[in-house]
Amino acid sequence: MVRKVLIVDDSPVARMIAKKCIGMLGECTMFEAGDGQAGFEKFKEVSPDITFMDLTMPVMDGIEALVEIKKVAPAAVVVVATADIQQQTISRAMEAGAYTVLKKPLSPQAVYEVFQKLGLNAVKG
Repeated sequence: MVRKVLIVDDSPVARMIAKKCIGMLGECTMFEAGDGQAGFEKFKEVSPDITFMDLTMPVMDGIEALVEIKKVAPAAVVVVATADIQQQTISRAMEAGAYTVLKKPLSPQAVYEVFQKLGLNAVKG
């Protein structure tokens, strides 16, 4: 069951869209961060069930943050959400430990499919 979700993206609009998509699946606590470093720190603080991570961000990019998260929590589920869906970018994200890569903007259907593949359900309110 998904109780805690972390959304890491430097775009407030992208974070809002992600929160809306995730919120459609049920109630859970959502945390946000605006760059990779802040996302890594928030990850260590809240231990989310799933993290949605942008790639292109200031301070620390998404790949760097993903690598750091995997060092402290190898089983962490990190879904990369990016507008850059070139094969090279997808390969880099997967090699760094991403569960999957989704194209931005996120859609409710794409988020739902990830939750289903993981066997997760959002906590119904």
